[in-house]
Amino acid sequence: MDAYEYSELLKSLSIKMDNIKNIVKPELLQTRLNEIETMQQNQDFWNDVSYAGKISQEKTKTERILATYHTANDAVIEASEYFDLAKAENDEETIEMLYEDAPSLQESTNALEVQMMLSGEHDANHAIVSIHPGAGGTESQDWANMLYRMYLRWAERQGFKIEVLDYQPAEEAGIKDVSFIIKGENAYGYLKVENGIHRLVRISPFDSNAKRHTSFSSVMVSPEVDDDIDITIEDKDIRIDTYRSSGAGGQHVNKTESAIRLTHIETNIVVQCQNDRSQHKNKAAAMKMLKSRLYEYEMAKKQAKLDGVEKSDNGWGHQIRSYVMQPYQQVKDTRSNIPYTNVDAILDGDINKLLEGVLIAQAK
Repeated sequence: MDAYEYSELLKSLSIKMDNIKNIVKPELLQTRLNEIETMQQNQDFWNDVSYAGKISQEKTKTERILATYHTANDAVIEASEYFDLAKAENDEETIEMLYEDAPSLQESTNALEVQMMLSGEHDANHAIVSIHPGAGGTESQDWANMLYRMYLRWAERQGFKIEVLDYQPAEEAGIKDVSFIIKGENAYGYLKVENGIHRLVRISPFDSNAKRHTSFSSVMVSPEVDDDIDITIEDKDIRIDTYRSSGAGGQHVNKTESAIRLTHIETNIVVQCQNDRSQHKNKAAAMKMLKSRLYEYEMAKKQAKLDGVEKSDNGWGHQIRSYVMQPYQQVKDTRSNIPYTNVDAILDGDINKLLEGVLIAQAK
């Protein structure tokens, strides 16, 4: 990097911070933060636990946005001031230090930009994720399991918690189906871009001829919605099936039909849960999943109408990303069009840059 390139970088970052300021409106956020702090000092505020909890969450989110904004903005301003001063004094050592810090400066503004994109109504919610292998038997079932592990590792890296709702192992390798909740702030905001078909190209470990195979798996992500969300599901709208749980759980799972499968008749959306020994608890969890899936379904229909495209009931055919392991190493998303060569790291859950790249591309 030379002086001209760094100067241009500072200009672009200053423009970006001005645009972000117009979106964030830090003065209004600070005013709202002061209002919340005044409200919390009132003893009656804590009488309504549900309301107090929502306001407290708003406060935490507002504080985080303000802190991130001021950190990024101050860093850009200080870098500009140091650069002008160093040029005036011909201080090569400081200039080189600023060049070295340039990637960090870009990352801080990118992090703020992404945070602004996670301001949707349910972006802060936990995420309900379901993974289904496509046609191809063991190949796709193993690929579905690789995706499952990728999201688990990502959640661990973020410090999020996992609750498995339904897990059905395949006979030879991989999984037939899995649904789970990733519990953490902005889990849905990040993972909503994972909705769609994921394609894997590799030399098959199940092919004795070592031929290259292409496998597909679908990923569905919906926000874990509150019980008070305006979605009504009546008994006549669903079909309820019970079955014996599979997997670990001792003798109980082999003797009682505690697992629940719900089918929403109009949309043909199917959810199932076998996480608990109680059929009642499994049904409650499945109903929450169904509400979340229906919410996501309706939002997708509305967006498709705005975009002027037909919403297909079958998610297959909307390939969002390819993971190529042979004959070369590359992960590439069709929306950001950014290639990544660290395939092993991505499959091990290092997907933040990939997710953020898609969020930024969609915002543009």
